Amino acid sequence: MTSSYRHITVLLDEAVEALAVRADGCYLDGTFGRGGHSRLILERLGPDGRLLGFDKDPQAIATGNALAAEDGRFVVVQRSFAELGDEASARGLAGRVDGVLLDLGVSSPQLDDAERGFSFLNDGPLDMRMNPEAGVSAAQFIATADEDEIARVFKEYGEERFAKRMARAVVQRRGEKPFERTADLAQVLTDANPAWEKGKNPATRAFQGLRIHVNNELGDLERGLDAALESLAVGGRLVVISFHSLEDRIVKQFMKRQAKGEADKLPRDLPIIPKAFEPRLKLLGKPIYAGDAELKANPRSRSAVMRVAEKVR
Repeated sequence: MTSSYRHITVLLDEAVEALAVRADGCYLDGTFGRGGHSRLILERLGPDGRLLGFDKDPQAIATGNALAAEDGRFVVVQRSFAELGDEASARGLAGRVDGVLLDLGVSSPQLDDAERGFSFLNDGPLDMRMNPEAGVSAAQFIATADEDEIARVFKEYGEERFAKRMARAVVQRRGEKPFERTADLAQVLTDANPAWEKGKNPATRAFQGLRIHVNNELGDLERGLDAALESLAVGGRLVVISFHSLEDRIVKQFMKRQAKGEADKLPRDLPIIPKAFEPRLKLLGKPIYAGDAELKANPRSRSAVMRVAEKVR
């Protein structure tokens, strides 16, 4: 069953341009979503080109399967991009991929569909799982985690400075009645937040923290970046679009670390640097942000930042 909610792909042209798509190349779209990037990549591919898409969301997979039925060059699998290395190896693509694209975060259909439980603005079941058929829901986590763990999630993943106070309010309220709806939790979090930020819902950061935790987004990102590097051929491109500072920090540090190499771990007087310690990536250009026209058409693009690197070893 496909979703009727509209999704506007962020940095569409910029991301596909950064991949430098070759007609006969092989590419991985680690976050298929509703297929905006994938469709444009397919337009650039010739008859011998191949594209493999990944997504955890069953609605995204339904859209992907429909596209695969139309275009034999495309295949989609219901897996996290953290597992793209395993999938690439199973398909004989390890070290042979020409480009990997990761468009991180949550999609517009996930946010806009209240039944998915991602939004504090639209009341729905308190779920937040990108794959509702796997893992622990936000409601289950809130019902069972202790106060310190809830506070850690709010602070570490949501960067919420009133995390302890908000976690205390959640634990106190759940003793009277369990949380089952997003609006209910949002109201408790809002009431517990003593300093509202202008233009930001008081529950925003805590909801972000919950979503990241429930979906293991940062752990998946770290694994996915390592897997992408191993899957790429020399000369292949890694393109990553992030939407908040925690994601972007991981991407930035990974790319810088791989572009620097590990020569600093060797004795200074070593005449030759062993190949295993040489850089594996080359950074391409500066971070790219949405332009004025895109910002006007899609306000959700305002936090997007894209980083690009090329594999050199």
